Amino acid sequence: MKKKEQKRYDRGQVFVKIMAGVLALLMLTGTVITLVYALMR
Repeated sequence: MKKKEQKRYDRGQVFVKIMAGVLALLMLTGTVITLVYALMR
């Protein structure tokens, strides 16, 4: 029983880390695009 709960917890942590990575990537991409756009104008 304990092992199953641990696995579910680990999977949740991995999901959270992936989501955080995607959000960070989006923020970084948005910043870069904004900078490029501002420099090109």
